[in-house]
Amino acid sequence: MNGLRDAGRDLVIDLAQRASAAEFACDIVVCPPALLLAQTAAGLSGAPIYLGCQDCHAEESGAHTGDISAEMLADSGCRYVIVGHSERRADHGEDDALVSAKAAAVHRAGLVAIVCVGESEAERAAGQALAVVERQLAGSLPPGARAANTVVAYEPVWAIGSGRTPSESEVEAVHLHLRARLAARMGREGAAVRILYGGSVKAENAAGLMAIEDVDGALVGGASLSAASFWPIVEALVAAKTGA
Repeated sequence: MNGLRDAGRDLVIDLAQRASAAEFACDIVVCPPALLLAQTAAGLSGAPIYLGCQDCHAEESGAHTGDISAEMLADSGCRYVIVGHSERRADHGEDDALVSAKAAAVHRAGLVAIVCVGESEAERAAGQALAVVERQLAGSLPPGARAANTVVAYEPVWAIGSGRTPSESEVEAVHLHLRARLAARMGREGAAVRILYGGSVKAENAAGLMAIEDVDGALVGGASLSAASFWPIVEALVAAKTGA
């Protein structure tokens, strides 16, 4: 819940110019507040950046005042939708079953679901991090989840916006565990599902995080509010994955 029209316009123009001036072997997605979707879509026209939204409703239409369906987002030019973010789970009481229904709606609309999982600080301290993300993953992925329509994002709740990040070995352990569970569920398909790390990702730590095994990208929060802080993360990802 950041960004008014002028700031959003300037950010998108800056990102579009940077992306259009380079060739990167990665997907770049911006997920603005819903009120800025139309403006952002116009600003990204012709740029190699996908548009996404931060949430959707599970139903296609109906008496759900204030909500937005995945079909509406597809009609607005979106390609990706984030579901199950920890702030949605905490602030709005969303459980795994609802997240799964929303992800299924995203698939129904022909879009890609970014499904978020992550443990709280208390769960991490109790040694339950792997069990929590495994439970969330199992409950949040709908039956139709595949590498082509689903991205998984691991965001330890206690790292979001705090400036704190897990150690690289802790991130690696969770991502390897998620990969194993995806493989158990999907077989070979599970190896192709992209797993992102999110939680206080910034230019200073991006290179180390992106070099970790099974970290396929980043779900960036505060550092995405300016192109100057976001773009070095894109460059770090590309360098880590391609050696460029």
